[in-house]
Amino acid sequence: QVQLVESGGGLVQAGGSLRLSCAASGRIVSINVMGWNRQVPGKQRELVATITSGGSTNYADSVKGRFTISRDNAKNTVYLQMNSLKPEDTAVYYCNGENVLYYSRDGYSRRGDYWGQGTQVTVSS
Repeated sequence: QVQLVESGGGLVQAGGSLRLSCAASGRIVSINVMGWNRQVPGKQRELVATITSGGSTNYADSVKGRFTISRDNAKNTVYLQMNSLKPEDTAVYYCNGENVLYYSRDGYSRRGDYWGQGTQVTVSS
């Protein structure tokens, strides 16, 4: 009843930039925290960045100064601007929404955590 859909992934050379977007849909009232995580095959998913509804941000040390997370609360959309990309940034990037308040089909308000399906980012050296 709540869906998150990422877009903007692709192939880029080292030093280049990409902008990821993630739009949440459904009868959403609010989303407390939105974030980006990434995963390389054979490794655990790792946090990249988070942003609260009030705009407070948090970044992994590996991306500080290169990535910027932002959101549009009116559109329930979160963005990740990635600059100075490195080959080690190659991964599947997933967005997530924490403590999403929404109305279900039966008309009741509910809360839940949701993930997108992921978008591939490949950085060539």
